[in-house]
Amino acid sequence: MVKRLEGRNMTNRKRLRVAMLAPVSWTVPPDGYGPWEQVVSNLTEELVAMGHEVTLFAAAGSQTTARLVATVPHPFSIWPEAQRNAPERFDPGSGLLEGPPDFRAWEQLHIATCIEAARTGAYDVVHSHLHVHALVFSRLLPCPLVSSLHGAAWVRASHVVFDRYKDQPFVSLSDAERQLKPDLNYVATVYNGIKLEAFPLCHEKEDYLLFAGRLAPEKGAAEAIQIANRSGMPLRIAGMVQPQHQEYFDDRIKPHLDDRNITYLGLLSQRELAPEYQRAAAVLFPISWCEPCSMVGIEAQATGTPIVGTRYGYLPELVKHQETGFLVDSVDEAVAAVGQLREIDPRACHANVARRFSAPVMAAGYEQVYRQLVGNKAES
Repeated sequence: MVKRLEGRNMTNRKRLRVAMLAPVSWTVPPDGYGPWEQVVSNLTEELVAMGHEVTLFAAAGSQTTARLVATVPHPFSIWPEAQRNAPERFDPGSGLLEGPPDFRAWEQLHIATCIEAARTGAYDVVHSHLHVHALVFSRLLPCPLVSSLHGAAWVRASHVVFDRYKDQPFVSLSDAERQLKPDLNYVATVYNGIKLEAFPLCHEKEDYLLFAGRLAPEKGAAEAIQIANRSGMPLRIAGMVQPQHQEYFDDRIKPHLDDRNITYLGLLSQRELAPEYQRAAAVLFPISWCEPCSMVGIEAQATGTPIVGTRYGYLPELVKHQETGFLVDSVDEAVAAVGQLREIDPRACHANVARRFSAPVMAAGYEQVYRQLVGNKAES
């Protein structure tokens, strides 16, 4: 496990000035849902504890020990309903068209606030967690701008920007994520890291399975229901139903809900998910896409709960087959794996996360990336 560096140990090492450009859909950290914002929070707090000077550019209401620059008055996902739903109307008094907020304009202002500060030479590195949106400013800065992808390359429409700026430094959240856009300039793979104390190890498991994540076809909620029904075990489902997946939910999930064998818990926060992870016999992960580095799998393993998942995305990098869970290629194999859950030692699951997927390990990985980029910039 990487040793955590406290501020007092920075005497003989350069203290880095880091501009952390967060997403603005939720506060940092999020009060409920918001996995990217949670990663940004975990990373920011660890870097500050290590002695670095971090400026967090985020939505108002965010909480941090770093210097906070609140760039937008509200997180987009919880913007006041009255403003969000305001009808477009012509105001004769001002002569202007009134209406709901333009989130694209607000996001541009968010990015510009960070970029303008970085152009003064105030930072050694800018770390963007904003898909491709900050990339277009990367060549205008006196310092490196490194981007964590968070699965952004999955969207083919974004490749036009990636293609133009593929020489800029990128960090993949898993080695698997690189297959989404192999030609980018990857400088490292750094796994998402969690606060271990938020997901305590639990040895006693109950007789139910858990599915947590977006209720989208590629996430495999419908397949999780098949696995649970064929295994004869209750299934609890937690996750967001996005508007574009409402039909999928109505057709493939809702007909099976009976609050006994198959239960939908709604969208839960990390705080609410923790006890569900702790008591579950296993978390089902029958994905069919290149999942970059979901927090769900890491959080579940931290509590000592095995994963039964397909061989897609980062799962083969997280799950040690037959030691911390089971990697499968079909529903049949998943059903068989559920029958072998007693073979998994919860301590092995927790140790795997503590060694490779904790917040201190993540921060140490990014610190190494920053030092490499700053060193290369100084030499050029």
